[in-house]
Amino acid sequence: MGQQVRERAKGEILIVLLFMSFAFFINRQIQIKGLYMDDLYLWSCYGEQSFREFVFPIGSTRFRFVYYLAAWLELAFVGNHITWFVPINILVNSCIAYTVYRFGRTLSRNVVIGFVCGFLYLLSRMSYYQIGQVYGLMESMALWGALGILYCLYCWIGEGEEKNKKKYLGLALGLYLAVCFVHERYMALLPLFYLAYIIKKEKRFIPWLTVTGAFLAVQLVRVLTIGTIAPAGTGGTDVTDTFQIGDALKYAVSQVLYIFGINAGPGHLNGYSWGESPFWIHMLVLAADVCLAVFVLLFVMEFIGNKKSRGRYIGVTLLFITFIALCIGSSSVTIRVEMRWVYVSMTAAWLYAAWIFGVLTKKPENRIKGAGLYVNVICMGLILLYLILMLPVEVFYRGKYENLYFWADQQRYNSLAEETYETYGEEIFGKQIYILDNSYNMSDFTARTYFKEFDRDRKAEGTEVHFIESIDEIGLITPNMLVLEEDPAHNAYKDVTSLVKELKCQSQSGYYSDGWMDEKASVRILAGKTGTIGIKFYYPGQLEGQETCTIRINGQEEIMVPITESSVEAEIQAEPGQFVELEFDNDFYYPEAGEQRGEYRFSMIVEFTAD
Repeated sequence: MGQQVRERAKGEILIVLLFMSFAFFINRQIQIKGLYMDDLYLWSCYGEQSFREFVFPIGSTRFRFVYYLAAWLELAFVGNHITWFVPINILVNSCIAYTVYRFGRTLSRNVVIGFVCGFLYLLSRMSYYQIGQVYGLMESMALWGALGILYCLYCWIGEGEEKNKKKYLGLALGLYLAVCFVHERYMALLPLFYLAYIIKKEKRFIPWLTVTGAFLAVQLVRVLTIGTIAPAGTGGTDVTDTFQIGDALKYAVSQVLYIFGINAGPGHLNGYSWGESPFWIHMLVLAADVCLAVFVLLFVMEFIGNKKSRGRYIGVTLLFITFIALCIGSSSVTIRVEMRWVYVSMTAAWLYAAWIFGVLTKKPENRIKGAGLYVNVICMGLILLYLILMLPVEVFYRGKYENLYFWADQQRYNSLAEETYETYGEEIFGKQIYILDNSYNMSDFTARTYFKEFDRDRKAEGTEVHFIESIDEIGLITPNMLVLEEDPAHNAYKDVTSLVKELKCQSQSGYYSDGWMDEKASVRILAGKTGTIGIKFYYPGQLEGQETCTIRINGQEEIMVPITESSVEAEIQAEPGQFVELEFDNDFYYPEAGEQRGEYRFSMIVEFTAD
């Protein structure tokens, strides 16, 4: 017995590892390097609010304390390691895939079918948000909980000893209470319990009163915490203000089409609309739907021919279809349909197919009349053919994620992290960051908060972001400055600090980027708005008192600057916005310099400024 348990455990571990490996592989192009919008706001709230204020946000538009507790733990674990969010999301999705596998295996009584369910779950293009955003954890938790409710109610109404099934009803109720405070959309699953009671022919009042009381308790908590029972809509809208029956019906139909592989919405919501998709994608999806149609037809034949089990078939089918309908309905009442909302319905549809497989293959002797083939062989072939047909479809649509409405912004803030924190590390803190233009419409909140996420102390003290229309608005580049330019063609930023520095302060000879100047040097400076050029001389050694720097301006005027102290400052007045040629002749050098880069020896360190 112990050997069997160990072998079974080894098999389960192998499946988990396969799911995780595939999840990391299929999502390898997704990255979070910098936060923005809702994700950044969540991070900011975590840093600025107490535990109670963050987890139990009284007076907010949403009260999702179960999710906020998980988010608080995640944010505490991640700290300033922003790149960890995607691996965490992938691991969570892998765990859900394993759960889907276990559900599918139980429903189908077949390991292969269970594995296909988990594999399809990970492969689905609908996972884009769960993986690619910090808030994806919320969607994953809600999906997980909703599927748990469906499975527990299925087990409760199914076959088995009554005493072993009671726990499933209690677990379903617990999951319902939890998922309502992960995402309020799933309050809509209340009728699923009533349907399960009807299927079960539950005559006791306690189960009916318990779930009704749970729902009323959820509404009471919502009224006390956010002042309303009406769920908030997406994009900052209110469902009560935007709901229209015609739009809801249209969105519901589009979600049904999504389940059958058809991208029924606009490209900015699904990456690539059905109309834009190539002909071969259409053919693969239609062929996969034909497989499903044949599969369902086999079930209809079984339903018609098996009068004894017809009532059970109707009950389970109503349970799955109602669950899918409630999920579709609850996500069709807002202003748009996003694929992340279809994910749970899609997964439930795969599990329903797994149950149908279990029904059709329960008796190995079942045959298609006149065909001479076992039903289980045909069903397995249809499921595997569906997987083969949909694999290239899902991979194709995953390659179109860059068209999603939020993808460009995430790429931009990833690029901003690459050009700043990943390049300069903690040296970025305290810098003045200038961004040419602001066509990306970075908000003031983002500008104030973005760089704090990389600081262990969450402060990024001294780091400021400024938006400029031209480099003429800034003076010469100093060590605490960073200049970035937007690159809209690639949804990126480019570090142009060196280019701007060279443009504004061009070394002709004897002057180097780290500030060292030779005994003789020539520099071309771009004067600023006032034309005043500041020069700061720093000699790191011991002065003898006779050191002098002679500066020739544009080859004519000469000024003498005595270097009487370790640090000396001087100013030169030039024409505003014009280049000035400065030639330096220093009658001293620094004898302790460990190197010589040009014809002459190092003399001192010089820094230029121009407003």
